[in-house]
Amino acid sequence: MKKGKLFLIIFLLLALALAACGGGTADEDTATQEEQAAPAESEETTSDEGETAEVEEEAAPAEEEMEEPMGVSDGLDKDLSGITLKAALIGGQPYEAMYDSISEFEEATGATVEIIFLGDGFEIDRYLKTNYAADTVDFDVAWNHTSFMAQFTDFVEPLQNWFSDEELAAFSPAIIDAATIDGNLQLIPRHADISGMHYRTDLFEDPDLQAGFEAAYGYPLAPPETLDQMYDMSEFLVGEGVVQYGTQFAGKEEALAGRYYEVLVANGGNYFDENLTPIFDSEAGMMSAQWMQDLYANGLIPADTPNLLWPEVAQNFCDGNVAFYLEWYGWYSYFQDPESCEVAGKFDIVRGPVGAGDDHTGWAGAHAFSIAKASENKEAAAELVKFLTSEEISYDEGKLGLLPVRDDVWVRIIADAAESDVELDKVRLEVAQTQIAEDFFTPPLFADWISFTNSWYPTLQSIILGDTTVEDGLATAVEDTQTMLSDFGYYDE
Repeated sequence: MKKGKLFLIIFLLLALALAACGGGTADEDTATQEEQAAPAESEETTSDEGETAEVEEEAAPAEEEMEEPMGVSDGLDKDLSGITLKAALIGGQPYEAMYDSISEFEEATGATVEIIFLGDGFEIDRYLKTNYAADTVDFDVAWNHTSFMAQFTDFVEPLQNWFSDEELAAFSPAIIDAATIDGNLQLIPRHADISGMHYRTDLFEDPDLQAGFEAAYGYPLAPPETLDQMYDMSEFLVGEGVVQYGTQFAGKEEALAGRYYEVLVANGGNYFDENLTPIFDSEAGMMSAQWMQDLYANGLIPADTPNLLWPEVAQNFCDGNVAFYLEWYGWYSYFQDPESCEVAGKFDIVRGPVGAGDDHTGWAGAHAFSIAKASENKEAAAELVKFLTSEEISYDEGKLGLLPVRDDVWVRIIADAAESDVELDKVRLEVAQTQIAEDFFTPPLFADWISFTNSWYPTLQSIILGDTTVEDGLATAVEDTQTMLSDFGYYDE
């Protein structure tokens, strides 16, 4: 939690930025400065004075190029003719819209880009782990994420070798710092993720429903501010027959473990202590699991919850089947499209609820790109990553509702929102800034986070379905986790 709180305080500087940061691209000499530095030094020390002067004269143009204004280069200024780059990326809504811009990169540089794998976050994670472990990597650029990156450190290129300090200054310092492990930058961020409470205004502003709820529960019907209110309002709205489900959450894999995690944190708990000893069988852990189990047992969340991931829960909301739930901001443009969603123009977003610990939900992170160490075209791969994370491409993603990680893009989308006739265009940014500043926390950052969630989520599913009791399920999960991490050597002195 302390690391997460520090992360979010720094991240506020990004969200509240009022002036754009430069974000241009360095030239080839800058991108490969570490590789070139050693040969230059060797020439100078072994050559005579004339040869040394010649080396210094040759270096001068590179220094002049370094003085070019930032923003001139965005990955499009090199001739990469004849090079084919392969990429393994996250797919689905809302991620794939960016990839339409790759044709611009190909036209400008002469390179060819092949996307050899697209899958959701869990499919791409499995694909990458399999290929890294088997030494069968045939891609140059790969998806990465702050929650997943610790398991990939041996397989991705240190990106400080390919990005100058000036280029990195365009991005959130908090994310760059968090993505640096043992001095090596693991990824270049694409956009940030945190979930706001999306709720149906047509339900919450209905006078009859407002009167009925207050009469039954003793307080006003309004967007839920606590986990207990989420339960009450789900119970009431489903009981009134105005919606199929009160709320929902993704019900498998890391998606389920993550949603449980933010409820756990809101209730004052955590998965691990400072020594990575599992502690989620605590009172907060039992309270959180019981909340999920009760929602399912009383028909307040979908019966097929254990089968749902992000696209399915988003579609449930679009179809008008759910009254409110925590959702990533990146779905915003999809939700506002009347051709896609019945709820377009009939929903709003507020901050996530608090739990018994008086903390808000706020599980968060950042999607990103990395370069595979096995790539034979690292320089060209770096140019593609610079293009995909450039100001213009990031701005296009920001217009879809994804949260930027560049100062210059925040400035532009804030200005756009100020001109919009849609009030939620402005409100969502204000809510996101508050959450990023005050609620943002990452999962525990250790290499086997995904191994842990893969081990734990089936037991959590059993708890939710009522196949095991909360107490027994958590006790088993904690014991299994302790054994697994011990076997992995986490507790060796």
